[in-house]
Amino acid sequence: MKTFLAALLAMLAAAVPAQAQKDDATDAFFKPSETRSNGSVTIGGARIAYQAIAGTLVVHAKDWQDTDAIEAEKGKADKDDAKPKPEASMFYTAYFRTGAPAANRPITFVFNGGPGSSSIWLHMGAFGPVRVETPDLAHAPAAPYALVNNDQSLLDVSDLVFIDAPGTGFSRVAGDKKEEAFYGVDQDIHAFAEFIGAFLDRYQRWNSPKYVLGESYGTMRGAGLALALQQASIDLNGVILLSDILNWDLVPDDPQVNPAIDAPYVVALPTYAATAWYHHRLASQPPALRPFLDEVEAFATGDYALALMQGNSLPLERRQAIAAKLAGYTGLSEAYLLRTNLRIEYGAFQKELMAGDDRTTGTLDTRFTGWTIDALSKVASYDPQGSALESAYVAAFNAYARGTLGYGEGMRFKPGIDIYGSWDYKHQPPGAGKPLIALPNVLPDLAVAMKQNPNLKVMVNGGYFDVSTPYFAGRYEMRHLPVPPAIAANVEYHYYESGHMVYVNPAVLKAFRADVADFIRRTDNLP
Repeated sequence: MKTFLAALLAMLAAAVPAQAQKDDATDAFFKPSETRSNGSVTIGGARIAYQAIAGTLVVHAKDWQDTDAIEAEKGKADKDDAKPKPEASMFYTAYFRTGAPAANRPITFVFNGGPGSSSIWLHMGAFGPVRVETPDLAHAPAAPYALVNNDQSLLDVSDLVFIDAPGTGFSRVAGDKKEEAFYGVDQDIHAFAEFIGAFLDRYQRWNSPKYVLGESYGTMRGAGLALALQQASIDLNGVILLSDILNWDLVPDDPQVNPAIDAPYVVALPTYAATAWYHHRLASQPPALRPFLDEVEAFATGDYALALMQGNSLPLERRQAIAAKLAGYTGLSEAYLLRTNLRIEYGAFQKELMAGDDRTTGTLDTRFTGWTIDALSKVASYDPQGSALESAYVAAFNAYARGTLGYGEGMRFKPGIDIYGSWDYKHQPPGAGKPLIALPNVLPDLAVAMKQNPNLKVMVNGGYFDVSTPYFAGRYEMRHLPVPPAIAANVEYHYYESGHMVYVNPAVLKAFRADVADFIRRTDNLP
């Protein structure tokens, strides 16, 4: 009896803390929280003190009202089986310069893309006050990794807020149909717009000059936010796009399954040429990259595009002539190009360019190379740059968040989540009565935002060696932005000899940072 009673008491004692622990975990994720710490960063020889805030804000799906929580509490007795509405607890790390009045300080909201990526890449590689050191164009050795003062941080010109998308990093989603509520083009834009509004409320930053800076899929989010925030009475000073892809008809992923849509082959060609130039795979090596790319861009949008548009009616002689020209620009053989019907998949290019050396080029940065995993496969099966860097960034942020920011005890940090294939890609652009069953395109959103706010400036940045979001795709789509010339003049372009993550190379990071800082200074409307 004594043994049974002891066991029963132990079981009851264990049950209470378990429930309390469950409630504490829910509170930690779905109530606003923050931890504060102080630090400093040296930029250009000057020490800048700052306060760091790591925390969460809770946002809700579109149909949520701020009275819902009260009504749910009142109706609990009658609706014990009612399903909770979806909500997202979004994690952020904010850096505020010490002693700088908020009204005189720009604030920049920074995020990566995916979809399904946290913000660790821009945080730990580009603009946070500390940066993880990784070798250029090589696989980072295993831990320990070095965190160093980031003299290329933007904290001298802007306060910074790094945001983890719902479900990524320390962000979480909960409630009925939570995936449908947050994992989609328009749902994601809505969540970020709600987050930014809530952040401005919490930290009294409504009168600060405001910017959004997105990378990769984050550029689609950023362009969509320009209009979504306007509709919430928040005008941006600027939109900063890195490795942009706003029109997904230009995405080079699997274009062969979408016959008659040839634009992805056209806009990817200059990146193939840049890659072949870098790896010295051209029969005649041009001395400089940029003049060579001018020539390739003209061919891509001229003779090459016209040839692809003719499809199967392209005469044999013309087909062979185009193949010869492509071979001269890409380093691939004429025979191979004829077999591909003049259409080069980016995964196949990565695999084929250096096949003789049993090497695969990178996706995010085609200057990277790695050993080919399957020599008989048609396309590359991994990205050497992603494999080279991910462990360093994830380890560095986990150590920094828990050790310096004092955040994350008992929580698992998710650098990315696998939602690319299940993402809801339907988007309702301005003027459409319903979400379109088509690849998303936020150029109309950005165009309307720029027309309604003719002072809005847009900065487009990219790397010549990025084949996941080719630099020429970004220029091509912005040339089709439906705005008058006076508004189109508000867009500026900056391209670098780098890949998707232009900040990985310290010299390129320095140039990129200088361009972004200059853009903010020119557009912040401060005296």
